[in-house]
Parts: sequence; C-alpha cells; structure tokens
Amino acid sequence: MNALVFTLLDIAGLIEKRLDRPLAGARGVSFREYRLLKSLSEFPGSRAMRVELAQSVGLTPSAVTRALKPLEKLGYVVTEKGERDARQSLARLTQAGEVLLADADAIVADVVAGLPAMSISEGQLAELHRGLAGPAASRTVPLRAAIV
Repeated sequence: MNALVFTLLDIAGLIEKRLDRPLAGARGVSFREYRLLKSLSEFPGSRAMRVELAQSVGLTPSAVTRALKPLEKLGYVVTEKGERDARQSLARLTQAGEVLLADADAIVADVVAGLPAMSISEGQLAELHRGLAGPAASRTVPLRAAIV
C-alpha cells in the first residue's frame, strides 16, 4: 500500500510539472494558481469565502490567502474583507481572471490530451478520489473534470 501511495504522489507531481511549464510560459501562472482560479470560477458568481475556497482545493485558509495575493496584484481576483471577521473575506474572479482562465483551460486541455494513455478508467480514478476524500467530502466533481 505504501508503494501505491508514493507512486500516486510521484504521478501527481509529474503531471503538475507538465502543466506548470506551459501555463507559466504562456500565462505566467502556476498550475496551483490555475487550480485556485478554476475552483473559484465554479462557485456561484465566481465568488467564494476564503474558507470555502481552501476546502475546495485542499489547502488551509491561510495558504489560500497567501496564494491569492499575487493573483490580486495581477488583477485576476479581488478580495473583499468581512466586516467583522477576516476569515469571512470573499474572493471574486475578475474579468481579467476569466480571460486568463479561458486561455489556461485550453493549455491544460492540450497538456492533458498529450498525457500517455492509462489502463485505469476514469471511473476507477473517481472511486479512488471519493474513497480518499471520505464520505463527508462536499466535492463530487470527477477527477478529470477537476483538472480540465
């Protein structure tokens, strides 16, 4: 079982590297930043509380706050502080962020299409994802849909 876990982590790292290079070269964002923007775009009105966004991408709220700062400086997101509690701050995708995301989606789709064929089905991957996320997980998006 340990070997499987480490193999999955290695595979994830290799895929992330394949996605990072073209995204950074063409749009100046990392795959992690892309995932954050993509997740934000999937919330109603492309707006989410920092805590919700953190949960959707598997980061801590403070890590999301740090990751949003450069994206905010570039004009891809805006954050609105909560009146009484900073943890209630909202992030919103801007029009520039939507344009970047559309371009980045095409880049990600090209990279994913170029990945080697796998003998594991999307259903098996989705089942593994659900098993790892646990029954309380709110995310029900299939794994492939989460990256494309």
